[in-house]
Amino acid sequence: MDGIVLVDKPAGLSSHKVTNDVRRELGARKAGHAGTLDPFATGLLIILLGRARRVQRFFMGMSKEYIAVARLGATSTTGDPEGEIEMTGKLPPDRFEPTLGKISQRPPIYSAVKVDGKRAYKRAREGEQFEIPAREVELFEFSQLSRDADRAEFRIRCSSGTYVRSLISDLGDAYTEELRRTRIGPFSVDDADSGVVIGLDAALGFFDHVELDAADAKKAAHGVAVEWDGKVGKARLSGPEDATPEELLLTAVDGPVALAERRDDGMLKPVVGFRA
Repeated sequence: MDGIVLVDKPAGLSSHKVTNDVRRELGARKAGHAGTLDPFATGLLIILLGRARRVQRFFMGMSKEYIAVARLGATSTTGDPEGEIEMTGKLPPDRFEPTLGKISQRPPIYSAVKVDGKRAYKRAREGEQFEIPAREVELFEFSQLSRDADRAEFRIRCSSGTYVRSLISDLGDAYTEELRRTRIGPFSVDDADSGVVIGLDAALGFFDHVELDAADAKKAAHGVAVEWDGKVGKARLSGPEDATPEELLLTAVDGPVALAERRDDGMLKPVVGFRA
């Protein structure tokens, strides 16, 4: 069973548990996911089944869209409802002028980022003092949809690796009370159905593709470089902020064969196979 499943994760469950539940329900042997959602968060989780796990990094690197509800005039040690809440009554100003484009962001200490080989949240819970290096992320949209007293709702479109909790905390005395992921690249939570497996051919529609004949498909399936006439079929899927990957999807009449890199000599060299 090779492909992806789009799941609308409910609140209160870890991404790991949801992944295992889907794997068992579908009878799949192996499964992973393309980007953790915190237990309190809801929304789109992409489950990778079988050989789809081999291209996890491409799904992980896609842009994201979130709807976040901020609690204003209060802080949380974790930036979300699971931390220690302190009511300060200091509300951020009504005027909201976000900085878009590339920004430097420091992930929260209660995050899954590894620091010296250990998850940051584990170090934080053990009382360790440490600092997480800042990283560059990109904001495409950070718009306030509504505000009512000490609650405000925001839509955020951002690059992979962006921490919404940090964006909300940086507003002032505020923390993320609710968080919902509505999109990953070209995939929308509106299409989520935990009982439907999207096959590899459709799931990898965000790659440009090259059609192979039977002889070249057999070579590529064994990792052998194949000749190429330069003709490319354009990607069928695309996220609004995502560039088409450099790798090409090699396909045959019976489905995907491999992802390949373009070589200087005009050959296509398979780097990820889907047949073995």
